[in-house]
Amino acid sequence: MAHLLGGENLRISFGTRTVLDGVTVGLNEGDRIGIVGRNGDGKSTLMRLLAQRGEPDAGRVTKRRDVNVGYLDQGDVLDGDLDVGRAIVGDRADYEWAANPRIREIMAGLVEDVDWHAQVGSLSGGQKRRVALAKLLIEPHDVIMLDEPTNHLDVEGVAWLAQHLKSRWRANEGAFVVVTHDRWFLDEVCTGTWEVHDGIVDPFEGGYAAYVLARAERDRMAAVVEGKRQNLMKKELAWLRRGAPARTSKPKFRIDAANALIADVPEPRDSLALAKMATARLGKDVIDLEGVTLAYDDRAGDGAKPLFDNVTLRLAPGERVGLVGVNGAGKSTLLRLLSGDIQPTSGRVKRGKTVVTAVLSQDVRELDDVADLRVIEVIQRERQTFTVGAKELTAGQLVEQLGFTNQKQWTRVSELSGGERRRLQLLRLLVGEPNVLMLDEPTNDLDTDTLAAVEDVLDGWPGTLVVVSHDRYLLERVTDHQLALLGDGAVRALPGGVEQYLKLREEALAAAEPAADSVGDGGAAAPAATQAATQAKAPGSGASEAEKRQARKELGRVERQLGKIADQEAKLHAQMAEAAEDYPRLAGLNEQLQALLGEKEELELAWLEASEVLE
Repeated sequence: MAHLLGGENLRISFGTRTVLDGVTVGLNEGDRIGIVGRNGDGKSTLMRLLAQRGEPDAGRVTKRRDVNVGYLDQGDVLDGDLDVGRAIVGDRADYEWAANPRIREIMAGLVEDVDWHAQVGSLSGGQKRRVALAKLLIEPHDVIMLDEPTNHLDVEGVAWLAQHLKSRWRANEGAFVVVTHDRWFLDEVCTGTWEVHDGIVDPFEGGYAAYVLARAERDRMAAVVEGKRQNLMKKELAWLRRGAPARTSKPKFRIDAANALIADVPEPRDSLALAKMATARLGKDVIDLEGVTLAYDDRAGDGAKPLFDNVTLRLAPGERVGLVGVNGAGKSTLLRLLSGDIQPTSGRVKRGKTVVTAVLSQDVRELDDVADLRVIEVIQRERQTFTVGAKELTAGQLVEQLGFTNQKQWTRVSELSGGERRRLQLLRLLVGEPNVLMLDEPTNDLDTDTLAAVEDVLDGWPGTLVVVSHDRYLLERVTDHQLALLGDGAVRALPGGVEQYLKLREEALAAAEPAADSVGDGGAAAPAATQAATQAKAPGSGASEAEKRQARKELGRVERQLGKIADQEAKLHAQMAEAAEDYPRLAGLNEQLQALLGEKEELELAWLEASEVLE
């Protein structure tokens, strides 16, 4: 296989810390490589160097002259002032790209439900990620490098991207490198794995599962070697205890030999032992939703579509349930209903008397109030000592088991990485001894090693568990069954798991697509810009199918915005209640509320206009 690009003796440091030390790697045609490793070990740094987006301190990166490399950064690199269409295809006319079936397939898979004329800056995180992916994938790159491409993508988006990468080239053509914590994705698309750790890169054949097996065998062999070294060290130390070290030169030799044995121990990699904390007793009643309806406002009867419509859901003691669904379907809102953060428009939420809930939000905003504290101080505020199993640990011992070394324990929360913040907040939740744990996208910012450790904790956790995640591996590992939110106000059981959810979505999309929406090769669905130019008026209707399709998209956009405004309005009301006697602050909050209500009224008018098109 022809060589495409590679790095030779790459070395790079940040401050006093060496991230990569003499790394040599190569990428050949047909390679499908996944990069794994702990947060901060240099995965993204290695990819940036290979993509020639950065310069190493030593070593060099070479590539074949004709190789075209496409690179997707973790961060938001799109111009927020551009509209979606121009951000993806630039100044090219519609006919220049719409005639290409491969590009139409990418558009349909990633940005079909995104307003073609909306400004990029107004999009959600998931929509921006899909627009950036579409911009990258429509180009004929020989090598594609993706840094956390599954961030902000739902289960459908991850499945589509996996299928696209598998079918983009023939088996011995092209190459891609991907950094991701999504282990299902790694197993689905990768034929090789690079593990970045301690300044080096270890290559493994196969995807994530093969890598885990190979690493386990490597660690077993290392344990055998270490066992022999430990036995020898015990003999030397036993001899020293019996001997007279100061009398002759021979004991000094033995002392030096023993010291060499003791010193010949590599620094251990960050251990992460999320300890089993005590759990409050959970009675037979947990949380029940009975006939719950949640509308965006109190005008549900005047045409506003409810987010949940007459939903009944009962959580049993020890039940472990996963939630999947399209973006904006209400997964996070359902968690807030269950936790009591918001109240339904109608129906009843029944909570058991012994229920103690804890919620890990997507953005770990619960740590904002302790941003100026140090890690150990956060835990000490909860308690000074903790009972873990049969042992009593101090706060310092507990956070050390969590992977925070003595030095890191005194780091301010505001200076922690995303993965470290999520670890700290999970520990903070567990020390509160909850018996109902709700996790909203818990895999964000966590590396594969940390995820495995978190899963070990959740495996042995005896309470009721509710998990919202697009990580199929996590859902299938730690939950017993899954529920689907398809955006129609209902909650559906998924006896067939995530695969059944994907089939349901395919059927729903197929049913919503009229035959007139299919154009071009193989009936591939064209983006909104192409459809608007090609579709004719539907017989007997005042609006074309394209106009109706655009109206449905507008309805979805407005409803999502109304949902966000409802949340903001509830927060403002709560803040105004707290500031009842603080008149200057109350006046400021009321001004914010009036502005919000004005925005809400405009959105409601937009909703009515779009709904009239569909009548």
